[in-house]
Amino acid sequence: MEEKQFAGILNGAVPGEPVKKDENSRRGNWGNQIEFVLTSVGYAVGLGNVWRFPYLCYRNGGGAFMLPYFIMLVFCGIPLFFLELSFGQFASQGCLGVWKISPMFKGVGYGMMVVSTYIGIYYNVVICIAFYYFFTSMTNLLPWTYCNNPWNTPACSGVVSSSGHLNGTLANATTSLVAGVSEVVNRSKRTSPSEEYWKHYVLNISDDIGNFGEVRLPILGCLAISWFVVFLCLIRGVKSSGKVVYFTATFPYLVLTILFIRGITLDGAINGIKYYLTPQWQKVLDAKVWGDAASQIFYSLGCAWGGLITMASYNKFHNNCFRDSIIISITNCATSVYAGFVIFSILGFMAHHLNVPVSEVADHGPGLAFVAYPEALTLLPISPLWSLLFFFMLILLGLGTQFCLLETLVTAIVDEIGTDWIMRNKTVVTLSVAIVGFLLGVPLTTQAGIYWLLLMDNYAASFSLVIISCIMCICVMYIYGHTNYFKDVEMMLGFPPPLFFKVCWRFISPVIISFILIFTVIQYKPITYNDYVYPGWSLAIGFAMAMSSVVCIPIYALYKISRSPGATFRERLKFACRAHPKWGPALQEHRTGRYAPAASEDTVEARPLKEKEELKEEQKEEEKEKERKDEISLTIQGSNGSTNAHNNPTPSA
Repeated sequence: MEEKQFAGILNGAVPGEPVKKDENSRRGNWGNQIEFVLTSVGYAVGLGNVWRFPYLCYRNGGGAFMLPYFIMLVFCGIPLFFLELSFGQFASQGCLGVWKISPMFKGVGYGMMVVSTYIGIYYNVVICIAFYYFFTSMTNLLPWTYCNNPWNTPACSGVVSSSGHLNGTLANATTSLVAGVSEVVNRSKRTSPSEEYWKHYVLNISDDIGNFGEVRLPILGCLAISWFVVFLCLIRGVKSSGKVVYFTATFPYLVLTILFIRGITLDGAINGIKYYLTPQWQKVLDAKVWGDAASQIFYSLGCAWGGLITMASYNKFHNNCFRDSIIISITNCATSVYAGFVIFSILGFMAHHLNVPVSEVADHGPGLAFVAYPEALTLLPISPLWSLLFFFMLILLGLGTQFCLLETLVTAIVDEIGTDWIMRNKTVVTLSVAIVGFLLGVPLTTQAGIYWLLLMDNYAASFSLVIISCIMCICVMYIYGHTNYFKDVEMMLGFPPPLFFKVCWRFISPVIISFILIFTVIQYKPITYNDYVYPGWSLAIGFAMAMSSVVCIPIYALYKISRSPGATFRERLKFACRAHPKWGPALQEHRTGRYAPAASEDTVEARPLKEKEELKEEQKEEEKEKERKDEISLTIQGSNGSTNAHNNPTPSA
């Protein structure tokens, strides 16, 4: 009872409590716990919830898909989410600093950084295209309504006649409304105005991934706007982004609700929702359905990206991250289900007007966001208003994830360098990372950009994430030791992890992760885009991107073993796996129990000779590292003038 009261008193944010100064004055903390929860919801709830989950649901048995989906949420999603949050919060470090738990596995942190870099590059390009559609929707007539534009081809067939009424003849003559349903396109040889607007005007797509063509200047301008918005929101780190998420994480739900209410009042909407939810129970016995459910949970929650560890590192030490992990995970999955109603009510309306099955207008990914749904919106009265709302929602969903991706990289860099100057000038690091991200995204704004974007989406963050997450589980549970970690969590929360989570962390979640990896390999098919088949050299680049994050793990492990003291390989390996002396709570006030500092030198002298030598080696390395950081700090300070001592309180040990 006393432990629970103690945990409650020390919890990060109690509603109505007066504003306190940061617990960790050196790194900073969230203003309150609501900011952390909203940021994590914004991070987990992204574009995939809108343009991937509804499609997976109807393709894998409708309502029957919910069963494996929620089973995977309980046994894999929530436990992994809780593991990463507790990991980052306990050490108060980003995705690199936490690996003091077992220095040999620091390559996992570098792998997370590589994955976040890839995703951050192409994710912001998707956001910038949403910006472009948002700006072009500020008109009386959406430009993809009719087929009488300079970019249209003779094959174009609209669903609305020039007089503004539904073009029933053309609508019945063609079933090729949606880009991405290649069978329909091949059969009818007709295309919709929204598809031609997307391919021939917005992208001006080239015929091959190697044919870059010219940079699409409107898209490039929107990319600059997108990166500028992200930088402004992160200009003060979590202090500024924590305020922005009050809007970016909540407003999409208002838009979803508005679109849902509008959607269910349309003719044919019920048919679309039935198609989305009608259970096909025989599919529950299909292994592919379970594989899709596990993969969607894993990728949707953002596990192994490094973002969860980073966001949790700014929590106060005794915050109840167990409660947060359950709230955020369930909110994420509920949002996916809710978005399905919004999407399929509109698609059902469009299918009703075209007299075609819902399956022929259903799509996912960019095909849904920039072709199918915009086409459906042209059938609604005041269509520009609904288009503005839809693309504004996509922008906010994307920005919520992008904030965390950028903060993950910045926090890792700042924590790794660790000098006082870099801590005070974190904004410079944020600006530098944003500029580099913008420059690396420029090739994706060329005429071949969509090919590269889909290549990165399919390979950069696919099976590599699964491998990273599996190794993280093995390291924490078996190398560091599950008993040690359970004690750490109990010291932080005031109560041990529930038995269910202990079992999941040690056995069930690693098995499910391994299943996802095997499923991904078995189900692998070379990427295509509509009728375009990617050449072999581009697939090789895709695999290289996927392996670039995984290869960090063995390379750093070998490096760490080679630099570790010891006469034999076994001794070096044992030393490299052992937790660093600095592992544990970041603040001295929280380093109690086995993390309490040694009382006297007698404790050191009483150790065996081999341990004393290892300890001396560690101390020498720490002294060298400290000298190096001091030199860097002094050099930078000398070139930058005097420092503001009054703005830099002495950090806790």
